Amino acid sequence: MKFQKRFGNRRRTKPQKGLFLVILLAIALFLFFNAERLLSRIL
Repeated sequence: MKFQKRFGNRRRTKPQKGLFLVILLAIALFLFFNAERLLSRIL
């Protein structure tokens, strides 16, 4: 079957890279929603 051949032997991605991206996304969302408060503290 072509489907099995195409999707059966996918290479495993590194879980650390995915975890790094999730943490980066969480930091970006945190900064996005708290930017106003952080800027008011700095200025």
